Amino acid sequence: MGAKLGGGGGGRFNLGQNSDINVTPFVDVMLVLLIIFMVAIPAATVSIKLDLPPAIPPPPGTKVKEPTLINIQAGGAIYIGDRGTSLDGLITDLSARLAQDDPATPPPQQRVYIRADKSVRYGDFMAVMNTLQGNGFYQVALINEELS
Repeated sequence: MGAKLGGGGGGRFNLGQNSDINVTPFVDVMLVLLIIFMVAIPAATVSIKLDLPPAIPPPPGTKVKEPTLINIQAGGAIYIGDRGTSLDGLITDLSARLAQDDPATPPPQQRVYIRADKSVRYGDFMAVMNTLQGNGFYQVALINEELS
């Protein structure tokens, strides 16, 4: 018949602290956002109707220009096509080759392809790239071998 004075143990009306995270509101918000995005995305992808011209292949017998290749071998040897060169003579030899292939376009504006052996040192490869870019050759493409 006595009353508890002073917050002792677990009485009938003692609520205590709840340290569990209630994730139900979070899940509800995420599901609503998911539904909104699922409805909005198809409306955002509007297709534009284009009437593209058909591709016409070049006539038979037309000479297709072979790309200019810079090959770097494992020992650091550099070749332009099948002619050997050095890092110092790369720009001179490359400019002469490109001017021979297409005299109408300045050599730095023509595309150059680089192919390197897989065991070439990274520094050797970057020396070739830096030499090309330092002399205005920015249209450089890399060639790799397809994995089979």
